Amino acid sequence: MTDERVDDTSPVLVIGVSGAVGRHVGLQLAAAGVRVRTLPRRELRDPASLEAAVQGAGAVLLGWPFPTADGATEAVGVLAREVGRVVFLSSAVPGRPEGGIEALLTGSGVRHTVLRAHGFAAALQWAEEIRAGGTVRGYGGAAGLNPVDERDVAAVAVRALVEDGHDGARYVLTGPESPTQAEQVEIIGAAAGRPATWQEVPRETARHRLSAAGRPSAAVDGALDLVHARLTAPEPATSTVQDVTGHPARSFHAWARDHAALFR
Repeated sequence: MTDERVDDTSPVLVIGVSGAVGRHVGLQLAAAGVRVRTLPRRELRDPASLEAAVQGAGAVLLGWPFPTADGATEAVGVLAREVGRVVFLSSAVPGRPEGGIEALLTGSGVRHTVLRAHGFAAALQWAEEIRAGGTVRGYGGAAGLNPVDERDVAAVAVRALVEDGHDGARYVLTGPESPTQAEQVEIIGAAAGRPATWQEVPRETARHRLSAAGRPSAAVDGALDLVHARLTAPEPATSTVQDVTGHPARSFHAWARDHAALFR
């Protein structure tokens, strides 16, 4: 990695990245003196809107917020023609469309970096159950997963967007530890000051709940397969966050403390 930067007068376009990651990327780019432009995610699959949005952009942070890869070929084609650098926020979960989009980026020839992360410390999916009674129902409570803080994902993304030295990288982003899902629930409860426990449900029950929420079958099975694999082999930690940013990755305990109010 070098300290060379892209032209700070050119804005970074952020598309398909919402929520905490997108917000922190915007804040960190602004703090670095880089202008930020955004495109509503519904326009990501409209080649004309995308082409207009990327004009003059020095780099693009791309997420894919859709359950299928429909429209991805056209979108990647626009980016390959119009921008010099793409940072793609991918996923470590098999069965999702991000894998196909990684292949499209590689085939397009555009300079790009892939960030693969699990969970983004996204235990927010449990917030309603913890607030309602403290019991989280799910499959694989003993699975050792390694979620990464959204702020750390954003910090790596910003480095890849504004510095040289990241082209072609496939960065796997994790936190520094691999607490089980049941332990994560307990950690959140302790931070929020209220009891929180895990209640195991059969895999098929979990599959039905995820499918009922509108997730494609391949993505549901991929997520459950990942959890099943981590029952006997906890997800290993990587040093990527520190290697790229110079700062250690935040722990899940830190994430829970900083988000405790959301679970009360």
